[in-house]
Amino acid sequence: MKVLIVDDHILIRKGIRFLLEKFTDIQVVGEARDGSEAITLALKEKPDIILMDLSMPDGLDGFSTAQTILFETEEVKIIALTTHDEEIYVRKALKHGIHGYLLKNSHSNELFDAMKAVYRGKRFYRTRVPEHQFKRLSEEEDAASVLTVREQEIVRLTSLGYTNIQIGKQLGISPKTVENHKANIMRKLGFKEKHELVKYAIKNKLIDLF
Repeated sequence: MKVLIVDDHILIRKGIRFLLEKFTDIQVVGEARDGSEAITLALKEKPDIILMDLSMPDGLDGFSTAQTILFETEEVKIIALTTHDEEIYVRKALKHGIHGYLLKNSHSNELFDAMKAVYRGKRFYRTRVPEHQFKRLSEEEDAASVLTVREQEIVRLTSLGYTNIQIGKQLGISPKTVENHKANIMRKLGFKEKHELVKYAIKNKLIDLF
């Protein structure tokens, strides 16, 4: 597993790297001190997993950084490493499509378990939010996040009236690729007509009415 570590504190980055280097099947491909650097390294190194601090005071926070990376890449998995255990942070992590959530005082074995789980496509959250409450939160977000971040952006732009050519220019892809994405989106959602897509966008707050 190729891993990128993102944290604004150098001692924490070095500590995590030290822990990970004990595992022979993990390769640390880089360290980033802020969101902008994380995005640059994620696109360059193409890690399998990013360990992401959520509270980075200078520039982009972990949520915005994760959203950008998930939009720009297809396969990367993100695990939040944070001191925050409040429901509002857990809910926001789920909403942004973050695959794992661990507190910074977790044991190294638990971190490794989280990495293995998300690498295999599973969600791994360890918080003090009560189990029934977390289940409700995750079910709410699962219902709204059938689509990938890129697919959600295509739905948003389509609902705003953008053409395939305009969407392609904005996202840096060809109109044909946009068309293929739209076909996949309609299939995933079980829709036949464009107006159903607009309703979906409104319901899931992908566009603002005012």
